[in-house]
Amino acid sequence: MPKNPYPTISKGDDGNWHAWVPVGTKPNGEAERRHVKRTTKAAVIERVDEILDQVRSGAVVRSGPGMTVSQWLDLYLDTVLPSSGRCDPDTVRDYRSKIEHWVLPVIGKMRVDRVQTENAEIIYLAMRRAGRADSTVLKVHRILSRAFEIALRRSLVPRNVFKLMDSPTFDAPDQTPLTQEEAQRFLDEADRRGRNSARWKIALALGLRQGEALGLRKQFLDLEAANMKVWWQLRRRSFDHGCGGACGRRRGGNCPQRTMQLRPGEEVVLDLSKPESADRRLGLVFKRPKGKSKREIPLPDELVDALRQHLRAQAIEEILADSLWQDHDLVFCEPDGSPIDPSKDYAEWQDILKAAGVPASKLHNARHTAATIMILLGVPAEVVQEILGHSDLRTTRGYMHVASEMAKNATQRMGRVLLTKATAP
Repeated sequence: MPKNPYPTISKGDDGNWHAWVPVGTKPNGEAERRHVKRTTKAAVIERVDEILDQVRSGAVVRSGPGMTVSQWLDLYLDTVLPSSGRCDPDTVRDYRSKIEHWVLPVIGKMRVDRVQTENAEIIYLAMRRAGRADSTVLKVHRILSRAFEIALRRSLVPRNVFKLMDSPTFDAPDQTPLTQEEAQRFLDEADRRGRNSARWKIALALGLRQGEALGLRKQFLDLEAANMKVWWQLRRRSFDHGCGGACGRRRGGNCPQRTMQLRPGEEVVLDLSKPESADRRLGLVFKRPKGKSKREIPLPDELVDALRQHLRAQAIEEILADSLWQDHDLVFCEPDGSPIDPSKDYAEWQDILKAAGVPASKLHNARHTAATIMILLGVPAEVVQEILGHSDLRTTRGYMHVASEMAKNATQRMGRVLLTKATAP
């Protein structure tokens, strides 16, 4: 098949240079061409070459006026992400907040196929000057990179400009795990308080995430086999306005017609103390962990004993609550059986830390502590990965600082092996 000749470039009566570039065939069978108009012949040749490169690579942008960045990101956040089922509704809400605040004011009105790397650099520079964290800048970059990758697959852009540039730098902040002595002091204080102390033993011994611990149900706990199935987690889920904002209330949770987006397989947690005719949704959902986070963990004998004692105490609470008991099958719950709110759980973590004389830290640091102590005890990283439910071993290694005891032991051994003879007379 003969190659198509290079498009003819000619100067028009309007004083501009013109070319019509064949790019394919329309649905009706007619040839489709792109019109290029520039003030100089050199500029036309440059643009014609770009389009021909797109034709050869199969990345020709659709014809027509083209979407703006704002239009495409609205479609991406409202339809593409939710339909994929890969993103939690609250994650999409977070993405939208960042896009509306930092991206749309800069490039929202631009055609999506005309965005350049320098446009992204302007966005990131503005974020840094406003004092936003490096992690936030990197998150915006990843959101845009993914959105433009989908746009590329749909022939809305000729290339993903966000993959043509280096990702914004981000140095993960150092995490300081609790020492073994601090962890023991924390657990002693939790034991002194009595109720739900096993919840904190699970956090520090097995590294369960907050949602995994609060969402643990009795049907997935086999104390005879000393086994725990981490198959569900309890997460807070925001409400949306069901009225489109007409009610005038700022928060969707206060809207008389409030709605809640659910993904397949998620279960709404209800306030069973309210009548069935009422809106009993608590703003909490049971959801399955993703990837390797769904796992089975063998339990140490000491934790089995602690959980048995905990469940005996809970059985007494159920008797005392009588008809007020809400049966959600939860291992850790309020005295009436209702779920523990994640914010209350976090406040208790901080309160116990303070009472135990341990420096304040994020609740997720309990997970970091578990991983670090396991490594100190000589547990292989691959086993720690399995217990914590990481899909990537690199994530596991990110939790494991080289403990000073291990480093000291390693250097002492190297000194004895290599340096003793070297310095001997």
